[in-house]
Amino acid sequence: MKVVVAVTGASGVILAEKLLKGLKGHETHLIVSEGAVEVAGHEGVEVGSLEAEAGRVHGEHDMFSPLASSSNRIDSMVVIPCTMKTLSAIANGYADNLISRSAENVLKMGGRLVVVPRDTPLTLAAIENMRRLKLAGAIILPPNIGFYHEPKSLDDMTGFITGKVLDALQVEHNLYRRWQEI
Repeated sequence: MKVVVAVTGASGVILAEKLLKGLKGHETHLIVSEGAVEVAGHEGVEVGSLEAEAGRVHGEHDMFSPLASSSNRIDSMVVIPCTMKTLSAIANGYADNLISRSAENVLKMGGRLVVVPRDTPLTLAAIENMRRLKLAGAIILPPNIGFYHEPKSLDDMTGFITGKVLDALQVEHNLYRRWQEI
């Protein structure tokens, strides 16, 4: 499966790192926004570690990347974490960079788009934009932590969220115990 992982400037860059590790064995393409680079530094995540996990890295403004064309098939794309700005751009067809352009291509070609919006509380505009994306076929997956599996660490909590993203992509994993396994 060919998967694009886009990282934007919202808190939670660690989720993208864990997702890339969970996608080992799949063709992965990484796009990291300028904002994500700055946030990663504040959160203690090395952008180089994200790039090392990805099969290929694309620049946020590289509109000559193969990902910018809908003739280049993308099976799935995950925007993790997703800022409200990026969510709004995708929901409203404002393809001004490679992240929003790739997402637009995934949606129009019937691929799977998973958006992990990392903001709270939500404005009405954010909720309406999520509604637009859902109607367009996207999966909206807020990083809400489950507690039934009794997480003991940050790794357990991020594993739960990342596992849910992998579930949405239909990728097998063992990042958290499922309800029937408890």
